[in-house]
Amino acid sequence: MGVIAPYGVFSVAGGAPRVGVRVGEGVIDLAAELGDEVFARPSLNAFMAQGPRRWAEIGSRVNELDATYALDEVTPRLPVAIADYVDFYASEHHASNLGKLLRPNAAPLLPNWKHMPVGYHGRAGTVVVSGTDIVRPCGQLATPDGPVFGPSRRLDIEAELGFLVGVGGARITPANVAEHVFGVVVVNDWSARDIQSWEYAPLGPFLGKSFATSISPWVTPLAALDAARIRTPIQDPEPLPYLRGAERWGLDIDLEVRWNGRLVSRPPYAGMYWSPAQMLAHLTANGATARTGDLFASGTVSGPARDQRGSFIELTWNGAEPIAIGGEPRTFLEDGDEVTIAAAAPGPDGTRVELGEVRGRILPA
Repeated sequence: MGVIAPYGVFSVAGGAPRVGVRVGEGVIDLAAELGDEVFARPSLNAFMAQGPRRWAEIGSRVNELDATYALDEVTPRLPVAIADYVDFYASEHHASNLGKLLRPNAAPLLPNWKHMPVGYHGRAGTVVVSGTDIVRPCGQLATPDGPVFGPSRRLDIEAELGFLVGVGGARITPANVAEHVFGVVVVNDWSARDIQSWEYAPLGPFLGKSFATSISPWVTPLAALDAARIRTPIQDPEPLPYLRGAERWGLDIDLEVRWNGRLVSRPPYAGMYWSPAQMLAHLTANGATARTGDLFASGTVSGPARDQRGSFIELTWNGAEPIAIGGEPRTFLEDGDEVTIAAAAPGPDGTRVELGEVRGRILPA
């Protein structure tokens, strides 16, 4: 089959959005080249719903086509009409770091963390494509004199991977994940830490997370990552039976985080404790139905070293250890800052699979 190229939605010179495939610095217009109406639509949803056999068929045919447009001729659009959005908390390093910062007198991990992939439901309507400016959110902030309403002063990022459901279903097992998940995007789950810290007890993230989540415009098919599949770290205690599976669904993917152009972190996805197969199994275990266009994300990807931390609250240790950006000591995001997160993985025969990047710039509240 060769290298499986990433899919996206694009428009040209103000024309109608349609589905394309990125090949190097070019884009194939699938509706024009294949004459299939399913690609003349403003999202990948209809194609994703057709399932793995169809995905493989089109993947094979794409290798025979030439680019229709140069990449700089097209405007990328949000590739998928997002149905639901769930964000997990699958990195033991990230969860432990936040536990140490936010609960210094308690165990870093809560008792449930190694028994199930912990997550929260986000807001599908505020998932945006890379390049969309992010307006600084407002919310309640705790002060010594009581709560006030105003712009977040501790605006953060979270470097993540996201997984897009193509074929829906309920009670999906880890063994069946490839029958349901179409592909992978790079995610920045923007986070207002001061809003989050005041509101999250007892129910969890709400306004501190729901204002924006950015995703990369090109969706890497899950099948393109076969060479990147590895075992997860040892899971102890052994998960309950519904979370077990014989296949390897850890992913050897390297992320890079740039803050105003400076490389500040290289988070390794290979160390993630919970796999995407286990996340989807847990998400649907109670009978909840996954739908075409559902996005579930990994949570912050962090490694054991400081320069592998995937959020600024970790990189600066909650502001106590600033890092130099443009010659200035910095802790959280200021208006005008731009963050870019990119990802790449091993491909067949020693090649690299580029998953693209997600980029966003902060505008004033």
